Amino acid sequence: MYTIKDLYDLDHTLAKDYLSQFTYPWEALKGIKNMILQLGPTLGDDYEEVSENVWVHKTAKVFPSAYLGAPCIIGPNTEVRHGAFIRSSALVGADCVVGNSVELKNVILFDHVQTPHYNYVGDSILGYYSHMGAGSITSNVKSDKTLVVVKDGDEKIETGIKKVGAMLGDHVEVGCNSVLNPGTMIGRNSNVYPTSCVRGVVPANSIHKNNGTVVLKNLSELI
Repeated sequence: MYTIKDLYDLDHTLAKDYLSQFTYPWEALKGIKNMILQLGPTLGDDYEEVSENVWVHKTAKVFPSAYLGAPCIIGPNTEVRHGAFIRSSALVGADCVVGNSVELKNVILFDHVQTPHYNYVGDSILGYYSHMGAGSITSNVKSDKTLVVVKDGDEKIETGIKKVGAMLGDHVEVGCNSVLNPGTMIGRNSNVYPTSCVRGVVPANSIHKNNGTVVLKNLSELI
């Protein structure tokens, strides 16, 4: 339920070839910077290198007070709004929103991802049409600074990495002011209630309620 094939339609990101090399999404985190540095010069005339190793599509709108740290790529028709802080190593796809006071660091945002208001997204991969509600964040380091473990019931998978945020599958909705703890995996078409504290694996087509209960959606509603 938490492999790259389970979570993402790779046709909706420039990172398709890169991500195809891996089984689990967290395996791709270490190489995002180098992937952007290799991909940027190949993007063609529709992109402008507005500063060293920062490529912005000509149809994207970047507000004057936004900060674009190298390396990063901003895709077509994407808005990077006032006060956005892209620290570095961010691949932002087409038709995305990076909003007011949003901070991105070492991330891949697929096409049509929205992080519109006061979000922190670090060491994470957000799938096609996923959405972070206002104030929701990805926590990417454990309080004891030990390596992140992905937990699915009694199963535990060692990532071998200190910084792992959240992996959101395609069409995931995260409610306002939710915290996604290190190593959170949320399957496709799932919803997280506002003010939730999420850890571990949330299956596809599920609802994570803010008391921690997870229920499957009515499958007839998904057809």
